[in-house]
Amino acid sequence: MKIVVLDGFAVNPGDLSWDFFKKYGEVTVLDKTPDSECAEKCLGADVVYTNRVKITAEVLEKCPTIKYVSALGTGFDMIDIEACKARGVAVVNIPAYSTPSVAQLTVQFLLTLFADLDGMQNIVKDGKWTGLPGYQYQKVMFTELSGLTLGLIGCGGIGGRVADIAHAMGMRVLAHTAHHHDDTESVKYVSLDTLLAESDVISLHCPLNDSTRGMVDSNFISKMKDGARLINTSRGAVLNEKDVADALNSGKIAGAALDVLANEPALPTNPLLTAKNCIITPHIAWASKASRERLLKVIDESLDNFIKTGIGLNRIV
Repeated sequence: MKIVVLDGFAVNPGDLSWDFFKKYGEVTVLDKTPDSECAEKCLGADVVYTNRVKITAEVLEKCPTIKYVSALGTGFDMIDIEACKARGVAVVNIPAYSTPSVAQLTVQFLLTLFADLDGMQNIVKDGKWTGLPGYQYQKVMFTELSGLTLGLIGCGGIGGRVADIAHAMGMRVLAHTAHHHDDTESVKYVSLDTLLAESDVISLHCPLNDSTRGMVDSNFISKMKDGARLINTSRGAVLNEKDVADALNSGKIAGAALDVLANEPALPTNPLLTAKNCIITPHIAWASKASRERLLKVIDESLDNFIKTGIGLNRIV
């Protein structure tokens, strides 16, 4: 069996081991592969892993030996699912491995958007601590989260974890999902319009697909509360980035914290880079060592299952 990892550096920059693959056959681990070289690198491969490299119908046509394609993570929008299905190629992903880490960064974003920790530190550094006549602590943003409303678009494993934490902090949590769910102790499920109208902060935890691409646009934003905040740890292309930047600059959205962009790394022309009150991190929510260790464990288990049963874990097609 020939195994090719097309862009393994992000998952394993050297602090973990790919040695578990050796029991399955010959393995080639590439740090990064341009889309234009994908077919060349996959020639003769039975099993292919991709983080962001596109697996297209053309690649599959040029590489007819491919039997199994796995995303190196949860998202699989870089894989042509219909082309794989037509050729009988198994496609799997790795869900849930990063849930604790992504939820943690989401909550960190939530706290940061409502409390200016840097500003609080500067009170001390600038010698303006308690005792200076006339100094008002209200000059530094510090808004209590208890009693505010968090709106979750998508409430699977990650959204559900965020909901539990927010509920424990005294927040009211609303959620909107593509499928019906019953309310829980932590979450009330509502229509999208209700969520937009009532949420003080909206956090996105939905997949990227035809119905969510560009979803957060001027129309979506117009239905949000004035001064609401926005968090995105899902996929960058869920946002219309110009519309979000415009809303930040006008103050319609009071702040945003984004771990993902439509093009990564960020293009110099991305309007969010210069938008007001916008935090951008380098798609890092999934990348804790503990998270990546879980990912490699599931990769191993899934390939073993495919070899034994012809199915694989977390089968998409």
